[in-house]
Amino acid sequence: MGDSEQPAEKPRKFHGRYAIYKPVKSGKGGVLRFELNPDTPAVFVEAAHQEEGQQRRFDWSKKIVMKWGLSDIGEALAVLEKRQGEAKLFHQTPKGSTAFEFKYQADRKPANFFVTISKQEAETKEVDRLGVSVSPGEASVLAALLRRAAVVLAGW
Repeated sequence: MGDSEQPAEKPRKFHGRYAIYKPVKSGKGGVLRFELNPDTPAVFVEAAHQEEGQQRRFDWSKKIVMKWGLSDIGEALAVLEKRQGEAKLFHQTPKGSTAFEFKYQADRKPANFFVTISKQEAETKEVDRLGVSVSPGEASVLAALLRRAAVVLAGW
């Protein structure tokens, strides 16, 4: 290697995650995180509330988790592509249930999307709910990633 040649940089390893952070001064914000797991195969959707009094910290110990397959991805993409105004996903497990509601809000200035994700524990019937707005830019990135996830999960 000559003096003018630089060693090749190692490619950065990304973890297949996309997070939408929405902290608010009141401490009532939250975060949505989407993670492609090709080994499962699924997209895991996780949500966490903002820690009270903390601008940039979220309580992942009490996260809401939902596992998406192709049909769930298709429903979300239909909203993101404005083929339908909303999608309501519901999953039941022995531990409880999770729900994900995704709406396009054309009446907002600027128009955006809104997610409500919730879980109910089977044993205690305790409900936890979080709402997060999704900007047009965030929605564009999410749509691109979900399209790619559908291809990976389908094995095409």
